[in-house]
Amino acid sequence: MSGLLNVKVGAVDLKSPLILASGTCNFGHELSEYYDLSILGGLSSKGLTIKPRVGNEGVRVAETAAGMLNSVGLQNPGVDYFIEHDLDYMRGLGCACIVNVAGHSYDDYMAMAQKLDPYKDKIDALEVNLSCPNVKAGCMNIGTDPEQIKSIVSSMKEITSLPLWIKLTPNVTDIKATALAAQEGGGDAVVLINTLLGMAVDIKSRRPILHNNTGGYSGPAVKPVAIRMVSECYRILDIPIIGCGGISTYEDVLEFMIAGAAAVEIGTASLIHPGCPVDITADLEKWCEDSGESLSSLTGTLKLW
Repeated sequence: MSGLLNVKVGAVDLKSPLILASGTCNFGHELSEYYDLSILGGLSSKGLTIKPRVGNEGVRVAETAAGMLNSVGLQNPGVDYFIEHDLDYMRGLGCACIVNVAGHSYDDYMAMAQKLDPYKDKIDALEVNLSCPNVKAGCMNIGTDPEQIKSIVSSMKEITSLPLWIKLTPNVTDIKATALAAQEGGGDAVVLINTLLGMAVDIKSRRPILHNNTGGYSGPAVKPVAIRMVSECYRILDIPIIGCGGISTYEDVLEFMIAGAAAVEIGTASLIHPGCPVDITADLEKWCEDSGESLSSLTGTLKLW
């Protein structure tokens, strides 16, 4: 791959700006059967918790006209199982190993940092999920409160030297306030955005399609919201931004980077077409060759009216 695709997120070097988003790629086992994941900048693990979670009951995914809703509920095998069975596999994929961590409380996040810090030679960054809308407590409830964000991030920084990427919810009045709190707490980057809270209704039963009633909305329709939030935060933050939300083409990647993203995450698109990062990578390489520009030079070049 061309060095023109290389980017940096703080101290983390990525061979490409493309990262597979948490919750859409598990730990890479399945997708590695489709293509060589070493072409990616990184892979963010399934969201992990201290104890295993079976996730939400009933229907957990609903397709919509311009995206999808999910209420999986952080189903995962637990951090101990991950360390024993999946961490070495992720480390060997040839791209950055980003471990997504979630919790129900302050103590959960501290425990996750303690569990994972001894493996910092195998992990490039912790993606701190303060934004999942599909669990009854924790995550998004914490992630809408700037003071709780700052407290959790600053306390995790005392436990681990791993870079902390703080994944924030868009379901707030002002994304700038929560992003600044993540920075003030010592976060090394912010990830914008997690899913929007949404609902779909079955007109026959007159019930929500998802048995959790609501779920996280992702896909092409959320891209303009995500780009707006990336642009707003880029103008006030000193730490890097990883942009995500509705990316499915190389043009989408360029939009996010121009708006202020140092790197991007691809989620829903890889569920629809698992090999889409291969196509996007090839298109980005061609764009760099044709334009003579490196991707890293694009970040924050947006010219507002």
